[in-house]
Amino acid sequence: MSKRLLNESEGTMKKQLSIKDIAKLSNVSTATVSRVLNDNGRFSKETREKVLAVVKEFGYSTNSVAKTLREQKSNTIGMIVPDISNEFFSSLITQIESYFFDKGISTIICNTNKDAEKEKAYLKSLDAKLIDGLICISGQEEIDETQLSRDIPIVCIDRKPKVSSNIAIVGSDHSEGGYTATKFLIDKGCKRILLLTKDNNTTSSNDRIAGYEKALKDSHLQVDSDLIVRASSKKMSKFETAQKSIEEVLSKGLKFDGIFATNDWLAYGAVQTLEKNKISVPDEVKVVGFDDDSISKYTSPSITTIHQDVTGIAEKSADILYQLMSKPDMQINKRYINVATKLIERETT
Repeated sequence: MSKRLLNESEGTMKKQLSIKDIAKLSNVSTATVSRVLNDNGRFSKETREKVLAVVKEFGYSTNSVAKTLREQKSNTIGMIVPDISNEFFSSLITQIESYFFDKGISTIICNTNKDAEKEKAYLKSLDAKLIDGLICISGQEEIDETQLSRDIPIVCIDRKPKVSSNIAIVGSDHSEGGYTATKFLIDKGCKRILLLTKDNNTTSSNDRIAGYEKALKDSHLQVDSDLIVRASSKKMSKFETAQKSIEEVLSKGLKFDGIFATNDWLAYGAVQTLEKNKISVPDEVKVVGFDDDSISKYTSPSITTIHQDVTGIAEKSADILYQLMSKPDMQINKRYINVATKLIERETT
């Protein structure tokens, strides 16, 4: 490199290197530099190596904001999540983010705390950032598509929102899981199985309840509305909610010999309350939870639960979204993708 170019290059290092600077240092045209950087068009191997050597030496990085506005693409996806502290959701987010990071795609994670207005605001913000795709674990029954000005690919996880877009919905087969949990309790000899769930259920929880009811009917057992307990979770944790609900059930003298709880924290609260009231688990009452959170494994007694294949859900969701982003005209043949669950037997049964 000539002394004149070297001196000029030292000056460029004090500011962001431009394509014009690279062209001068490489002794090629700016159009050629652009083609090399975007890997688009004809150029020789020698030219490519010469340009990239300058880029490497002087630490050039593209102006991502300008490129995003020009191409209407940001090489970024958004993720809407209702509760980032939830073990299931946080594990999904971690694995999906890793998948896209390995492909050079950034992820913006938005935690809504199940607040509908907050979710709308985040959707609007993500749209303004020109995200190329969206993973949505919505806390609502509907995604407000009016907040999105562009038709971008969307993959929903663990929810079945009412949307009109060309989207895929990936999640556990919750109905199958609810059926398996209830049928297992029946096979263990339970005749009066209490269902413990939340009072503000999502579609996934409602599917678990449908599985519970189907298992009872298939076994010629009555679906008793008194045994379906919808616990109010306002201003209380799931654990506390379960404790309060089971205490109320016991105070009414309601008889039951099994509990299917639609998540593990409800199951844990139920087990602790039963034992506090000198009711033996599993001798007098058997308990099955759902999710296979860490709490189910490490409590005493450990909780029999329905395991969700988090890795499988994350991989399918990420792969589908990436395909939709790569092939804009691609149509989804199968709207709902169910991932199988399995029962993990532990000490509460």
